[in-house]
Amino acid sequence: MRAPGLWMALGWIAFYFALQAVAGVVFTLVLAVVTGYLHSWQELSYAGLVLTLDQPGTQALLVILVLALATATIMLLVRRRWPRLWSLAEPPGFGFVRPPQARFLLLALVIGLATPFLGGWLTQWLAQGHPVTQNIQQLGEHAPLGWRIPLALMAVTLGPLVEELLFRGVLLSALLQRWGTGVAVLLSSLAFALAHLPGLNWQLFALPALLGLALALAWLRLRSGSIWPSVVAHGANNALAVAAWFVLAHPGG
Repeated sequence: MRAPGLWMALGWIAFYFALQAVAGVVFTLVLAVVTGYLHSWQELSYAGLVLTLDQPGTQALLVILVLALATATIMLLVRRRWPRLWSLAEPPGFGFVRPPQARFLLLALVIGLATPFLGGWLTQWLAQGHPVTQNIQQLGEHAPLGWRIPLALMAVTLGPLVEELLFRGVLLSALLQRWGTGVAVLLSSLAFALAHLPGLNWQLFALPALLGLALALAWLRLRSGSIWPSVVAHGANNALAVAAWFVLAHPGG
């Protein structure tokens, strides 16, 4: 079975983010009606949607619903589109196989726990005193405590899983069909970093840290012959990031 082409791989990534955007609008409308801020579709208004999003936990619930839907949709469609590539260890396969050695999972955990500190130091140094903000961090810190737990679980499981499939699976495999390993890894890592800039409010000083993380994840994917070490490292990286929600934020949001 042929590997995905470059434009097809980029199309899948665009589809993933577009699906999140559309699902976010749809779920917001549904919640607005269910919660009573819009009594009917005919009464649709911007004010009603704002009131809906201002309710405690609503934004966290929306993120959970949207990511769950987007992840399930992408995983199902990609699996059906390339069934033979799914469990093929080496590219053009997507690497959904057990790593040949357990040490790769331990190494992934170490890398995932180290990158937030190294990346955070680099970002703060490049920021030169400018505040570093992240949308998901602000959302988690302001969400009620009961919503932070499922939101954190989503950030360390579903998010890493679908992003590793798209960037270290589909896109990296497509790039390796055109260029050598070094160029393919660099381009897929750059795409990953740029895709995350909107969530960081386009703060360009965060780009080197994102790129460094992506390079480490790509190395794990290729070195281990499995996508699971990069998923573990990605999840561990996110776990440290969301830990601040429980340490720094007030229990009431």
